[in-house]
Amino acid sequence: MDIASSDDMSLPQRFTAASVLVLGDVMLDEYIWGDVQRISPEAPVPVVEYTTRTQVLGGAANAAATIASLSGTTLLGGVVGHDPEADALRDQLASSGIIAHLVVGTDRPTTTKTRIIGGSQQILRIDREDRHEVSSDTESSMLEWAAQQLPSMNCLLISDYGKGVITPRVCRGLIALARKMDKPIVVDPKGRDYRKYAGATVVTPNIVEVQLAVEAISVSSGGLEHDVKTLQSVLEDASLLVTRGSGGVSVYRAGRDPYHIPARKRNVFDVTGAGDTLAATLALGLASGASLDESAQIANAAGGIVVGKIGTGIVTLSELESELALGEEPEVS
Repeated sequence: MDIASSDDMSLPQRFTAASVLVLGDVMLDEYIWGDVQRISPEAPVPVVEYTTRTQVLGGAANAAATIASLSGTTLLGGVVGHDPEADALRDQLASSGIIAHLVVGTDRPTTTKTRIIGGSQQILRIDREDRHEVSSDTESSMLEWAAQQLPSMNCLLISDYGKGVITPRVCRGLIALARKMDKPIVVDPKGRDYRKYAGATVVTPNIVEVQLAVEAISVSSGGLEHDVKTLQSVLEDASLLVTRGSGGVSVYRAGRDPYHIPARKRNVFDVTGAGDTLAATLALGLASGASLDESAQIANAAGGIVVGKIGTGIVTLSELESELALGEEPEVS
């Protein structure tokens, strides 16, 4: 399948005319960088000699940043706290040119993941979050905003990290809105209850997430093919794009043979943000009018690029086009 070029323009080049509405768990990813030269005399742990601190967009915000970096148009909806981390998140969104509807929850902090990096190795991660479900007023605000914005967008991306924003009411409401408007719906899922994703166009779990979700439906998981069929029984007509690490990705649709896309051989430095990248690029592909198979192939390429970067990485349009120009090369290690 040749997606690097067409009679008119490549699929990535068509991203400039595509738009994706992103809703979900926005996060601030913070990195404290330093060097490790010795072990602490106080405990058997490395001493990280601080050099700098960086902050980037994470979660649903990272998905939106990926869309913007790939020259697509995006709007972002989410929930933040009333804290300095929310201000930092807004600054990062502004610098990326992303317009966001951020509901302030006074009873919860802005979800923040702080990673301590010694050299090129992650030493520790500290999470600051509240996973309880948002209030009914916040749910209503999110749904009302989505109903206003979705008619002008080409695709809906639901980014669920299990932090309480994508409640069953919000998720089902968003899917119902998008289906009524005939918009493709991509869901980056979390947790064990996939019933709230029923009716989506495609759901993008990794292989471990598939197993966990199946265990909530039946006694235990079986092989991947069996697990996919079990999930499809609660997802109605939704397709599944399952990421399999070095095995690449596989697209499953009811009544059709699976479509397997191999991973390219590469050095993997950090998988942080890879799921966001894949879901965002997949959504851009569908928003551009590409088929699910074409969109999955280009999303697999984008995800492969970002795992070669340290920290929460962003894929650029030129990087993606260069990757696609190389063609396919199966993963062997």
